[in-house]
Amino acid sequence: MTGTIHLVKLCVGANAVEDLERWQAARAKGKPDYQPRHVTRMWPRREAELLNGGALYWVFKGLILARQKVLRLEEVIGEDGIRRCGIVMDREVIRTSPAPRRPFQGWRYLAPEDAPADLPQNRAGDDSLPAHLSGELAAIGIL
Repeated sequence: MTGTIHLVKLCVGANAVEDLERWQAARAKGKPDYQPRHVTRMWPRREAELLNGGALYWVFKGLILARQKVLRLEEVIGEDGIRRCGIVMDREVIRTSPAPRRPFQGWRYLAPEDAPADLPQNRAGDDSLPAHLSGELAAIGIL
């Protein structure tokens, strides 16, 4: 049996989970079969583990705040002829407990035991704390 691994990625250009949701909703408009896809240069070597229940965890302003289940990986050939990896995700954005992350480039693997817990569905729509306050509380283990 293959284990599970996740990816963690900075959500560049988004300040909050709502920004990601709006961007993906705009791209899905008029496309009932739309599935969000993030294109990256590197193909995950741990593909089998990622496709065994893995998710892409999104970092906003230094905090993991949401995740999307990874459905499959697709080959994407750019106009420059370079092979890239399209990470195809479920449309549902699941909010997580805030977890601080330092800046990094690209994506990183995230072990399941290090992944933040999902927020209960009834809390997903709660007013969020300012990012700096959530980060401070998460750093000391309160959130």
